[in-house]
Amino acid sequence: MTALSQTVSPADRHSLPTGALAKLVLVHAVLIAGAIVMLLPFAWMLLTSIRPPGEIVSGSLNPIPGQFYGAENYSDALSTAPLLHFMLNGAIVCAGILAVQLLVSIPAAYALAKLRFPGRQLFFALVVVGLCVPVQVPALPLYLGLAYSGLLDSYFALMVPFFLSVFAIFLFRQTFKTFPDEIIHAARIDGVGEMEILWRIVVPSAWPAIAAFSIFSIVAHWNDLYWPIIVIQRLEYATPPLGMLFFAGSEVGNSYGSLMAGAVIITAPIILIFLIARRRFVQGITMTGIK
Repeated sequence: MTALSQTVSPADRHSLPTGALAKLVLVHAVLIAGAIVMLLPFAWMLLTSIRPPGEIVSGSLNPIPGQFYGAENYSDALSTAPLLHFMLNGAIVCAGILAVQLLVSIPAAYALAKLRFPGRQLFFALVVVGLCVPVQVPALPLYLGLAYSGLLDSYFALMVPFFLSVFAIFLFRQTFKTFPDEIIHAARIDGVGEMEILWRIVVPSAWPAIAAFSIFSIVAHWNDLYWPIIVIQRLEYATPPLGMLFFAGSEVGNSYGSLMAGAVIITAPIILIFLIARRRFVQGITMTGIK
């Protein structure tokens, strides 16, 4: 009922018809049930990470561990596999991809939203078509190109397929379309160049959308396993999901407590980032008109 009390004040709640109030309760009950279903695997992962091995293999459904074994599981996870190094690799890859994506997609989106040039609608149509192309489609030619160039097993190989994001172009184009044309025209009359208008006037108003896309990008590439498992063979360049495969195949064996402890360590930064930026994330999605 917390979400309901924040949505409707006590005075308004008493004035609502019974049917409307029942509908609100039903909607919030469905949302709460959905949140519980979504959070249950994470809660079980956390509980498994603090259980002793005997309790895990026994198949007990008791949510409360009979014995706290967290210190042993987490220390074993950190000593068995270089999780912190995997996380550093993930941070380097995510930051590099995001930086290039923003530098490329923001000017492209501004051009599609505010500039008039021949073929603009065609380019935007190609962007929309690009949203429909799975990442697996260009994987083979990209792999062959990196292999012939000798660039496999590198940070560049992990990042290069994602430097151009059609989703980012689409998202920012929808955001820039809502920016008043009068302000841009006034800046042009004052002699301000297009790039200065973009970076000094338009972009500061689009920070919620940029924050929303940044969360999308970081989460997607932090959790990506498909591309790293293709281009990376050496452990020193392994990202968190790929590192977990090395971790599961190492001396840990069937120690699921240590495995879940490693998963908690790797998942925690993403959850923390989302909790910090959740308000900007919601603003960025709502202000673009994407539902």
